[in-house]
Amino acid sequence: MGKQGIYPGPSGGEGGYDVAVIGAGPAGLAVACAAREAGAQRVLVIERNTEPGGILPQCIHNGFGLRIFDSDLTGPEYAMRWIARAEALDVEILLDTMVLTMDGAGRLTATNGRQGLIDIEARAIVAGMGCRERPLGALAIPGARPAGVYTAGTAQRLVNMDGYMPGERTVILGSGDIGMIMARRMTLEGAQVVAMVEALPYIGGLRRNLVQCVRDFGIPLYLSTTIVEVRGRERVEAVVIADVDPDAHSGPGGRLPTKAGSERELACDTLLLSVGLIPENELSRMAGVALDPLTGGPLVDERLQTNVPGVFAAGNVLHVYDLVDDVTESALRAGRYAAEYTGPDEAPSSTVAVRAGENVRHVVPQRLHADMAEAHIQFRARTPIEAPTRAIVRIDDQVVATRRLRYARPSEMVTVPLGPEVRPRLADAREVSVHLLSVEEEDTKRG
Repeated sequence: MGKQGIYPGPSGGEGGYDVAVIGAGPAGLAVACAAREAGAQRVLVIERNTEPGGILPQCIHNGFGLRIFDSDLTGPEYAMRWIARAEALDVEILLDTMVLTMDGAGRLTATNGRQGLIDIEARAIVAGMGCRERPLGALAIPGARPAGVYTAGTAQRLVNMDGYMPGERTVILGSGDIGMIMARRMTLEGAQVVAMVEALPYIGGLRRNLVQCVRDFGIPLYLSTTIVEVRGRERVEAVVIADVDPDAHSGPGGRLPTKAGSERELACDTLLLSVGLIPENELSRMAGVALDPLTGGPLVDERLQTNVPGVFAAGNVLHVYDLVDDVTESALRAGRYAAEYTGPDEAPSSTVAVRAGENVRHVVPQRLHADMAEAHIQFRARTPIEAPTRAIVRIDDQVVATRRLRYARPSEMVTVPLGPEVRPRLADAREVSVHLLSVEEEDTKRG
């Protein structure tokens, strides 16, 4: 890529950049391309890794780009399409560079081995830092900290990029998508996956991965089960699992309560963790960006702009998506709005809060402008509804949009678009609320 790994001068030259993007993963690359296509003249992407693409280069399985490119691509193939597009649009990408500070006034401080400290100014900044995996230390599991414990993403990189096998007998804690994909990958590489253990009574990832990666390979799946002890000193020797007690209160440090007498030992030499992702928002906090305690990401409006003028968020830094196509679509919107941003002197319209209603865990965006042109309301179910379901958006007590679903599962994001036709109702609205009801339940309430 011709502009890849460039080293800009301080502030990006006279006038600075129109848009600066932090992170060159699927979100960051799409943001940059959309911003250039929307008229931004100078767009810079800053990436701490030595290559663009984020997590995509280690995702060698297919399933990427089904909506965006109408193609069934691997992660590296999907990344290369966006890298090529960024190159054609003259996007500047600064690799092997860490952003140290973001002040909320369009200024970044970054560092790399060639230039030392770099001051960068931009008219708009888009946070595209992605997310990180939850480690063992966050789970309050007793035992030593022996070798052989990895997050699923770390194991994926070791196997797919570095050519190392983490172990021969593996237990996977959690049923997130990366965990299920790694269950299949470890099996294909000759390891035995002893069990996948999930604390919830349902899986945490997509149903297609349950079928293709777990059931098709005969991997034992234990629901409503957790690990209560990791055994071994130098290396993992076994884990102790137990049934979760749904009627008891959490133990010390948030430890899951379990049923007495349900403990059993599984011999293994490796433990992979697929227990949730956390949006990377340390820089956002530094800039004064308000965060949603439910998503871990910024509170944004329909333009994906945070409470700090000129600071936008896209992709998994906003809330964790299940499909890269959804990440890309949010990034394309953020890039377009960042390019259109006119600065803090623009007179903002009033905003209306968006609230998670019945069976909705969280919702993004969390506020809408009264004069909005469009919005994409995205949310997740609190609990599964394995029956025909209706997603409902209300402004105060008035239903303004619905979407019929075959089912609603926490692992699958739901999107309901709102158009300019709802704008008159927003002018004097108290709130917007989002609900998920089974069709039968809704009919009962109407009756």
